[in-house]
This record gives sequence, C-alpha cells and structure tokens, in this order.
Amino acid sequence: MTYANWHSMRSFSRDRSVTRQRLKPGTVKRIFSYAQPYRRDLIVFLLIVSLDAVVTIAVPLMLRGLIDDGILPRKTGVVLAIGAAVAGLALLDALLTIGQRWFSARIGEGLIYDLRTEVFAHVQRQPIAFFTRTQTGSLVSRLNSDVIGAQQALTSTLSSVVANVLSLALVLGAMILLSWQVTLVALVLIPAFILPARFVGRRLQRLTRESMQLDAAMGSTMTERFNVAGAMLVKLFGRPGEEIGTFRDRAGRVRDIGVTTAMYGSTLVISLMLLASLATAVIYGLGGVLVIDNFFKIGTLVALAALIGRLYGPITSLSNVQVDVMTALVSFDRVFEVLDLKPLIADAPDAVSLGSGPAAPTVDFDDVWFRYPVASEISLASLESIALPVPERTDANADVLRAVSFHAPAGRLTALVGPSGAGKTTITALVARLYDPRRGRVLIDGTDIREVTQDSLHDVVGVVTQDAHMFHDTIRANLAYAKPGATEEELIEACGAAQIWSLISVLPDGLDTVVGDRGYRLSGGEKQRIALARLLLKAPSVVVLDEATAHLDSESEAAVQGALRSALAGRTSLVIAHRLSTIIAADQILVIDDGRVVERGTHPELLAACGLYRDLYLTQFASQEGRAGELSDTPATAV
Repeated sequence: MTYANWHSMRSFSRDRSVTRQRLKPGTVKRIFSYAQPYRRDLIVFLLIVSLDAVVTIAVPLMLRGLIDDGILPRKTGVVLAIGAAVAGLALLDALLTIGQRWFSARIGEGLIYDLRTEVFAHVQRQPIAFFTRTQTGSLVSRLNSDVIGAQQALTSTLSSVVANVLSLALVLGAMILLSWQVTLVALVLIPAFILPARFVGRRLQRLTRESMQLDAAMGSTMTERFNVAGAMLVKLFGRPGEEIGTFRDRAGRVRDIGVTTAMYGSTLVISLMLLASLATAVIYGLGGVLVIDNFFKIGTLVALAALIGRLYGPITSLSNVQVDVMTALVSFDRVFEVLDLKPLIADAPDAVSLGSGPAAPTVDFDDVWFRYPVASEISLASLESIALPVPERTDANADVLRAVSFHAPAGRLTALVGPSGAGKTTITALVARLYDPRRGRVLIDGTDIREVTQDSLHDVVGVVTQDAHMFHDTIRANLAYAKPGATEEELIEACGAAQIWSLISVLPDGLDTVVGDRGYRLSGGEKQRIALARLLLKAPSVVVLDEATAHLDSESEAAVQGALRSALAGRTSLVIAHRLSTIIAADQILVIDDGRVVERGTHPELLAACGLYRDLYLTQFASQEGRAGELSDTPATAV
C-alpha cells in the first residue's frame, strides 16, 4: 500500500453528512456550463488519465513475460526487449504524469479564476445593505475554500473516478485471466481493507469537523484582535493577559486535536499497509503452491503480486466516491447560492446616462417612502454569523421615511437637522442610490435616478461620510481612487483646497505615505480633509456630507470647515448639520423628525417659528455660541 493509495482515500477525513444535503435542481447541468470553455482540455486530460491507468497495469504483465518468456527459457533477446519496453513505459508514465498535472492545473486554475472573478464582480454589485448583514469571513470563504472545492469536481474528483474505475476494471480483468483462484481470494480480503478505513474514518471526520470549528474560532479571535480598533480596545481595558490566555486555550485544543488526528491517520495507514503486506503474503503462499502444482508459472505469480497492490486502493477510494463527488457539488452549490442572489439595486434595461454638465443640478424628493429591506431580500442566512428567527415584517423594519418631499435648489446648501434616528442619513443614502425608495421618487435635475445608470449617477454625486474610510495604501492611492489618472499637480491642488497639503508636504514620504489600516495612522481631522480632497478630485456637481465634521476638535473643525467652503462652492449640497456654522451658512434647513420633514426654512425663520428646530438649537447649537443652559432641564437630542 503506497502513499498514493492512501492519498486516494482522502474522503475518509471528510464530513460524510455532506451526502445528505440536497442540491438545487439544475446544479449539475449548470456545472457543465462552466466546464464548456475547457471541454477540449478535459477530453485530453481524461485520455491521459486513461492511458496512465493502462500503463500502470501493463508493467506487471510485462514482468510476467520477462520472467516466463525471457529469464526462465534463458532468452537474452526477449529479456533485453522487455526490459527496454518496461523502461520506455516508465518514461511514458513520467510524461503522462507531467501532462496530467499540466492539464489538471490549467483546467483547475482556470475554473478558479472564472468563479472567483464572477463571484467578486457579483458581490460588488450588491447593495450596501448586503454588506451590513454579511459576515466578511463567510463571504471570503466562498471565494476561497468553496471555489477551490468546486474546481475539484472537474479535476481531482473526476480524474480519480475515471482512473480508479478504469484501473479496477483492467486489474480485475488481468487477474482473472492470470488466475481466477487467486483473484477470488483477493476479493474475499477486500472487507479487511474497507472496514478499518470506515471505522477510523468516522473518528477522523469528527476530529476534522471539530478542528475546523476551532480553527475558525481562533481565526476570528485573531481577526478581531489584530485590527487597530480591536487592539486598542484590549489595551484600553487592560485585558491582554486574559486575551493571551483565551488564545492559548484555543490554540492548545487545536494542537491536541492535531496530535490525535495524526495518530489516527498514522494508525490507519500502518494498518492498511500491514494488511496489504499480509494480503501479498497470502497471494504468494497460495500462488506458490499453484506454481509448484504447475497451474501457472512463476512469472504469473510475480504479476499477480504486483497487481494485487493496484487492486485495493481503487476499491477503497471508489467506496467513498459519493463523499468526494457530493463535497465538490455542494461547494459548487454554495458558490451558485451567492451568484443567484439578485442585486437589490440594479440599472434598468433602458437606463440612460445622467448628464454632468457645468451647471449644478437640483435635487428633489417627491413623496418618498422607505423601509430598510429584510434579510431575505438582500442576504443569505449562511453568510450571516448569527441567524435569528426574525419575522418578515416587524416594527424594526417599518417605514423610516414617510411622505418626504423637498426641493434642494441648484448650487445651494441644504442642511438636514433632527433627532438621532429621525432619517437624515437615510435621506442622504437615497440621493446616492445606496437604496431605492419603496414609494415616490428621488430626482436629479428632474430625472428619476432609477432611470439612469449607476456609474453616471456616482459621477454626479459625491459623498463624504462621518467615518471616512481609507484603504491600507498610500495617500496618493487613496486620493487617486476618485480619479485614477490624476496628475501630481491635480493631487496637490486638491489637497491644498482641502487644507491638508501643508501637513502632507512635510511628511518624509509625502503623498506616498502609507495611511495604515483604515487610515488609523491619521487623526480624525486629517482623514476627513483627505476625504474632502478625494471628493474635490472627483469634482461632483452634487455633494452629500453625512456629519463630516462630527467628533472633531476645534482646530480640526476649523481646518475641515475651510476645506468645506472649497468643496461646496458652486455645488448642490445636502449636509447633515452637526455644527452651528454649517446651519448658519445653509440656504435652506430641513428639520427631520420620525421620518418626516416637519419644518423647513432659514436659520432665522425657524428660530422665529418656535418649533422643534428652536428646541434643537437651544440644546445642541446654542452652546457653540456660549449660550448653553437656557433649557438645561431639556434632555439633549443628538443631531
């Protein structure tokens, strides 16, 4: 029993419960559509696999001729001819192995590339709501382990089945022709190989499943603790010792299971090799008696002994082929599950390009109603870390915007204020079409944004959020994300307008400074100004700011406010107001409460109206002018 024979029985360590899973109708047919571009390579690959199986069987038969027809009769010519033929077959077998590996890699890696790029592109088209629910690790797993598992259906699993079936048929046929008595004894010994493998295999499956769960938990711990926010939380709460202890415990359990799994695996390999040696001894014993009794010659005995080693591996492997096939098919099914999730936000078939002329457009909300989508509309339970039995419609997913209508004039600043959870951020998300309204319309220059292409919409609308995200890359790369072909002069000009060039210019690496994970090497104000510089590079005609100046100190706020004047000049702006200076500068203020526009007007008009805006002003904004305390008993309301 060689190592290759053991490797062919890899399915014993896999989860056999996979065979009880139900595939969606049409999965197998759909798999063939992915194999279609590689059909010629597949045909050549299977031919090579088949020829390799024939060569493997031919060598023992040639040994029979070498002994019986060459050595025993003392025919030197026959010995040399057969010896040369065996050497030629060895060379051919080596070439076939290389060819088999080449086509296997070509097909497998090509399929991985096709599936990964298709899944990645499809995920990129999903709405932002999809990413708010999906566990990143589960999604990444679909592009890694599941995609690799899927390609095995067309390479290792397929080749293994073809090679094993053909080898088994040829070996049995050859052995029966040589001696049906020895073949019968060999078949009787088959349970001695399968039963121990199944017995140990069940324990390996349990250990493998537990090991995968522990590896996932350990990986999750590392992911959460190694990012900047997680590491900071651990340090600030003084819990590194406890974290080390927890990780040590989990790593120790992985170590213990690894040792146990290795021992089970080694025991199985040793036992199978021992059984194979005993089976060979039985064959030699029985065959030797038959040789003595002149039933056949000694060359036939040597050939039978060589063939017996090629009999048990394919039989044991084929006894578990259902696990291998279903594992590959289930991986395909999990990939298709993601591909079949239709994007909630998609371009209409007749979508047109939204013009981005020199003049700033108007923005209108026309009787807009909106509720956030439920999980079944945007996500998959298998991609969420926690699946709770939430009813389809509850108070939690009732309408968050109700009959919202307003007109944002072209080139003017419209400020949104209101209590926390009133719907301000939702309004800004609808302008960028991160979601679609349930009823009503969002219009830019009189055109419903659902009737335009998303690419053209995003060229017109620029957004800066409260927590400006930076990729773990250089400042230059983060800025150029808005305009890939931007020149050095354009980058410097945008940074100057955003009040950040004076800082970048004195850095040792300047624009090539790496900002770190999520931009954590920068302060909040610095990140916001770089985000504004990125916006200026994009040069949108509509600007949406979601509390872009919140949580900044006074010095950073002053710098960001200076950058905002450049960013908003001549553009139609929707700004969630957090600072008094933004409100006073606004041409129009919309007061949002409970998903409705309850007041609108300028700062003096709304103060004079003595409504919700005045209450918000006295509790939040008046303190910025040093007049806090007029309504000190009034609970503060977030804006």
